[in-house]
Amino acid sequence: MKITNKTNLPKPIEDMAKSEYSYTPKRYSVTSLLKSTRQLLLTRRHNNEIEQDCADMIWMLFGQAVHKVLEEKGEGAELCKEEKLTVVLDTGYTISGILDLYNLDTGEVTDYKTASIWKVMFKDYSDWEKQGMMYAWLLHKNGFPCNKAVFYAILKDWSKAEAKRKHDYPQQSVVRVEFDVNDESLAEIDRFINEKMDEVIANENAPDDQLPMCSEEDRWNSGNTYAVMKKGRKTAMRVLNSKEKALEWREENGGDYIEERKGEDKRCKDYCACCEFCSYWQETYKTEDKGE
Repeated sequence: MKITNKTNLPKPIEDMAKSEYSYTPKRYSVTSLLKSTRQLLLTRRHNNEIEQDCADMIWMLFGQAVHKVLEEKGEGAELCKEEKLTVVLDTGYTISGILDLYNLDTGEVTDYKTASIWKVMFKDYSDWEKQGMMYAWLLHKNGFPCNKAVFYAILKDWSKAEAKRKHDYPQQSVVRVEFDVNDESLAEIDRFINEKMDEVIANENAPDDQLPMCSEEDRWNSGNTYAVMKKGRKTAMRVLNSKEKALEWREENGGDYIEERKGEDKRCKDYCACCEFCSYWQETYKTEDKGE
């Protein structure tokens, strides 16, 4: 990845951003499997062409700094930090993962995250649960017990004033989120890993534009909306989340026609490093991105 420093941030920050992970053939990390197959393969294929500014990576760098501080602290005999585990699948491909912290006595694997307050407000933990289960899977495959995956979320935009004002707002800037590990969850994640890798292997040599399309969930699509419109009026009379509800509203309140408004792909527009190499982004957002 080409790292730029357009805002002239201090050199240590730039150097940290440039310490990029190198890809190994037939080896995939746990975190990479959380991406869609299209995003995963495009990122690997075009790693040397993708450009990113270190100012846009500041929270990722902050997360690395947190990990570094915690890694340097002492550990007891029962604790393992920054432990790398691997499992070789029947296909010959390797799955790897680096554990932030593992407690052999309690069977808990711990991961530290920097996150937005909205992650906690909406309890949007499905990706963390999947990542935690994959760590547990790695541990079990290597002969270590694991009965719980724990995440500590450091909330980068937490507000003490909001915590005092709202009862449903996180009351601390660090939140613990945990998931129980059992035979059922391990069997489920085993299926996910093998099915995911089957799809990746089947598409490793497919042309960029023929890679499996990312789902709406993968693209963080906001969902289509339906506006009840009146001729001669520029703004909608009402905007609803389904066409059926829009038709019902028009029937009761009037209006001339229903305008479908396509949902926005938040990840494609703002958070996908490989978007310029994606045919979907090129067809949907490239003109918009250039302001043409």
